[in-house]
Order: sequence, then structure tokens, then C-alpha cells
Amino acid sequence: MRPRRARDTRRRELSQNFLRGKEVAGWFVDLSDLNPRGLVLEVGGGEGIISEAAAARCRELKVYELDAAFVAKLEKRLSHHGNIHVVAGDFLSARPPDETFQVIGNVPFSITAPVIDWCLNAVALDSATFITQLEYARKRTGDFGRWSLLTVRTWPFFSWELRGRISRTEFRPVPRVDAGVLQLIQRARPLIPSSRYRAYERMVELGFTGVGGSLHASLSTRFPTARVSRAFAAAGVERDRVVAFVHPSEWLDIFEALNARG
Repeated sequence: MRPRRARDTRRRELSQNFLRGKEVAGWFVDLSDLNPRGLVLEVGGGEGIISEAAAARCRELKVYELDAAFVAKLEKRLSHHGNIHVVAGDFLSARPPDETFQVIGNVPFSITAPVIDWCLNAVALDSATFITQLEYARKRTGDFGRWSLLTVRTWPFFSWELRGRISRTEFRPVPRVDAGVLQLIQRARPLIPSSRYRAYERMVELGFTGVGGSLHASLSTRFPTARVSRAFAAAGVERDRVVAFVHPSEWLDIFEALNARG
């Protein structure tokens, strides 16, 4: 097997699909809206194309790379950037910084979910901008017209946005599907108080059980039906609306109406 073909086979096995050109990498970094005075973590430096584009956009960049085959190459390629530190290790094992920080990366498709979970649990996170499978990005941001449990559950604290799309032909090796740019931003002020979040989360989890075939029916298994009906009317949500088609902001309206006094 020729060296390049062997290398591409290894990348496919590790779910590594690297951007081919600097132009797309620069466009991605532009979308990330990095703080020029801030700390940025990059998930999977790979060949360093995103790292180089981000170097001039932040105070400090920590590039995490698990694949030993790329660590030395990254250190050599990025050595002239005094604000870049290459970390040989697993990003998922890193302790989140105490200071405000941002995360970027062309995330291996196979670890998108755990990387997102890491970010959601990082107290000081400002934003996270990732290249993911397009379908994943569309699912999490409501681009299909439907909303996932994870998005609705975290909506009081995070916004989810599909910032752009990248053709599969912009990667090497070429993946089977196009990619999307997914941005997760932690809200400066939560949409509900932290003290009430557990009650909201329980309501959302109940709603997604699918009992009765509609959100109204599911919530009526815990709350009085008349009370649920009044909450739906106040939120402007039809009683027969299927759970996945209820916008996160409508969930919050229903929650507030269900818990209104008087």
C-alpha cells in the first residue's frame, strides 16, 4: 500500500478528516468569533491548518492532539507562534480552565457527542465552535424543524446555532457526508434561575418520554390536565403538537405557565 493511501486509511479508522485548504480554515476561524485577548482550546490539531489561522486571533491557543504521529509535526509547524502550546494528550481528559475560554476544532465525527458534553459541563466556557457532521449540526440546532432532547434541556444556559456548511470535498480523506459548523454559546444570563433548572429538566425529560403521543399528553401524566391546557394556551402551543416540534422557547413558556402562581 502506498504511504499516502495507508495514511488516509488510518485517518478513516480514527475518523480524521482534515481540511484541505487555508481559505476554509480561515473562514471557520472567522465564524468562531475568537476573543483576541482570550484563551482558546483546540480539539485535535491534526495538521495545524486551523491552529495557524487561529494563532493571530487570540492571546493563547492550546492545541490538543491525541495522535502521536501528529504531535511532533504540529510542534514543528507551529513553533514560530509564541502563543501556541501543543498538548500531547486527550482533550476529553483535560480539566476545564478556571478563566473564561473558547473551544474550536475540526472534531473527529466519532467523538462529537463526548466533546459537546465536556463543553456543556465547563463552567467558564464562553463558546465552542466545531466542524461536525452536517446531520449532527442540523439536528442539534433545529435546522430540520425538529428539536432534540439535549438542545431543549440545555437551552436555558446555551444557544445552539448552525453557522455554515462545508462540502465533503474540502476534506482529506473525503468523508461520506458534508460537514456543518456548529456553535454553542453559554448565555451571559440563564433564561431561568439555576435554582429552578432541575424542575425544568424533569419536565423536559417527561415530555420526551412520548407517553400519549404528544407533549400535552405526556405532561398530563404528572400535572392536572386543565393546568397543562392553560399552560399550552398561554404559550401558544397546540395540544396535539408532537414533542420534537416544540421550539425550546415554547418549552420555557410552558414551564413558566405551569409554575405560575395564582
